[in-house]
Amino acid sequence: MKPNAIAGALALALMLAGGAGLVVVQPAHAEAAAPAATAPKLHAAMRSLWQGHVEATRAYAIAVEAGDAKAAKKAADNVVADAKQIADAVGGFYGADAGKQMLTLLAGHWGGVKAMTDAVHAGDNAARDKAMSDLVANGSEISKFLAGANPNLPEDAVRGLLTTHVGHHSAQIGEIMQGDMKAEATTWAAMRAHMDTLADAIADAIAKQFPQKAT
Repeated sequence: MKPNAIAGALALALMLAGGAGLVVVQPAHAEAAAPAATAPKLHAAMRSLWQGHVEATRAYAIAVEAGDAKAAKKAADNVVADAKQIADAVGGFYGADAGKQMLTLLAGHWGGVKAMTDAVHAGDNAARDKAMSDLVANGSEISKFLAGANPNLPEDAVRGLLTTHVGHHSAQIGEIMQGDMKAEATTWAAMRAHMDTLADAIADAIAKQFPQKAT
């Protein structure tokens, strides 16, 4: 499967994923690894995508806590729009099948975050625990696929990054629903910083895998 041109420098985003029933897609013509590339456009695009993800999920939680259905729908729509951009970027590097897989796994991540948000708001601990379990499983699928697609991304390292990310979602949702915005501000700062760490790790790996394409 030939990699296509970079889609708007968005490149391959973190949720490059697979799982049960999904095919791991390997680039047929990935360039050999090279010394670390700066790739400033790729890094900026990655950061923008993942900051957009957490901004939209946070907005959803705030809207749910406030009982604002219109704002909640808008935030949810923004999460999905961001996911589609990421999926399109994956397709730009690894082909249409990989893009579809990306969207499937992103949908799984968002489904878990949304379910957790709704469950905590409703005080449904069983549903909250199920959502967390689903998110952990989803993270394992993402880690496995990413490691298979890009040799510069060790599976355990990616899983660790995703575990931290899910933990931030969980803490933030609880704080918002409790109305503890002082604590949430601390979590939010850590969450945003972690998104940059995660995005940079992905961008660095892609720049090594595609040294002639990543800019």
